[in-house]
Amino acid sequence: MPATEPSTAPWKPWSAFVSCVCIWGSTFLVIRIGNAAVPPLWGATLRLVVAGVILFGLAAVLRQPLPRGAALRAAATYGLFQFGGNFSLLYWGETVVPSGMAAVIFATIPLSTALFTRAFGLEQLTRAKIVGAVVALAGVALIMSSRLERAGLIPMLAILIATWLACIGTIALKKGPRQPVIPLNAVACAVGAPVCFALSVLAGEPRALPATAAAVIPIVYLAVAGSVGAFVIFTWLVGRWPITRTSYIAVLLPLVALTLGTLVLGERFSPAAIAGSAVVLIGVAIGLQIVRAPGARPAAGVRP
Repeated sequence: MPATEPSTAPWKPWSAFVSCVCIWGSTFLVIRIGNAAVPPLWGATLRLVVAGVILFGLAAVLRQPLPRGAALRAAATYGLFQFGGNFSLLYWGETVVPSGMAAVIFATIPLSTALFTRAFGLEQLTRAKIVGAVVALAGVALIMSSRLERAGLIPMLAILIATWLACIGTIALKKGPRQPVIPLNAVACAVGAPVCFALSVLAGEPRALPATAAAVIPIVYLAVAGSVGAFVIFTWLVGRWPITRTSYIAVLLPLVALTLGTLVLGERFSPAAIAGSAVVLIGVAIGLQIVRAPGARPAAGVRP
């Protein structure tokens, strides 16, 4: 698929970029709001069930076949790690961790992906990526140190591990054959939902169906906007922009999430947490070569 399409109006990719930032940046806040009305693992289960029903319906209407063979294995692995593991840990972690801090930790995903792809022999590891990863992890450690007195270390670690599971899921998907995104995600939701449900049972959560607006609205928003809408927009954007440019979405998510968390929930952060957030974003900027690390050479070109 070409990196750019000259026939596409210039404003359309930028609109898609901004839409992804706004939608995904808001999901951290909505998850935290939803956790106040619905147990976290049960809420993640319901989100995936609703999204899966929509995606299977769209696949049927569009007559897109479900994946088979290697494509099915890739979609199932993606769903296991990205939806089952990642969502479970993120939802549970946000019962304690402010939504803005969770988004800051998720901003390390581009660097974690770079490290994992090198481990799997898919990409080269540059000095900038190494320096950026070290700086970003130092920032995460600083944020975690600010939460120790509030017994927030384990939930923070859970969210960090969630980012790693998301990376593993994405790598598994990349290693599989290319396939239509709607049936792919339908299968992924079908795999992730039982994982979240099983963990909800093990955690002893009450699993009543939501009956109030405070419980229903977050689930619907996260399923429709977060799990269906934003992914379709992002996939469209990847087909028209270099992948390195689209990855900047992750860097901007904390700006939206921190702002919304402060305005809507009145989330407040200690000086150490604020400093740690800044260090994380600096590390990500170094790893993505938005800014240069000391001694790093300018990139000769961009590889998709």
